[in-house]
Amino acid sequence: MLDDLTPEPKPKPRHSGHRDRLRERAAKGGLGALPDYELLELLLFRSIPYKDVKPLAKDLLARFGGLEGIGAASHEAVEDQVARTLAYAPGKATRAVALDLQLIFDVTRRIAREPAAKRPVISSWSALLAYVRVALQHEPREQVRILYLDKKNQLILDEVQNRGTVDHAPVYPREVVRRALELSASALILVHNHPTTPVSITLDHAQYR
Repeated sequence: MLDDLTPEPKPKPRHSGHRDRLRERAAKGGLGALPDYELLELLLFRSIPYKDVKPLAKDLLARFGGLEGIGAASHEAVEDQVARTLAYAPGKATRAVALDLQLIFDVTRRIAREPAAKRPVISSWSALLAYVRVALQHEPREQVRILYLDKKNQLILDEVQNRGTVDHAPVYPREVVRRALELSASALILVHNHPTTPVSITLDHAQYR
């Protein structure tokens, strides 16, 4: 009797297979291989989980002339296109979709505006020693830090790779290389200290292209 009362599972939307295939292509080939409308689709999947969003992605690009135009458009204009394509009355749902899109573009603009001058340039041993001495000279345990640099020797990221004992800190080359590739680093500097001799800091420099 209870089995008779159990609701049947809802069928998946027809476009669910398309979403899975697009995500798989993005994961395998990278986002850079996707056209603009498919990038927009991936963004819209999260805001609009139960509708085909390809028409909306293409309509947004056509109306505003590209991704840059969407990012520069007003909230009202983006919401208007969302409502037109999805045949929704403007309201909470359309505002949320427009806000989600503007959030992505605004974050991108803020990242682009971050001045490169804030990142130190490490182009000599003296500059490197000055940078790491404060961080490492009083560290009680052996520590491995990786400094990832761009092609102009500007610091992309200073990351603690591992902390060990007073005389041992393991480092895994595969993880270092993987992280460097993620950051598109042109060079890296491996730094580790020797707590038993506090003034001693070892610097190992490796470049790859």
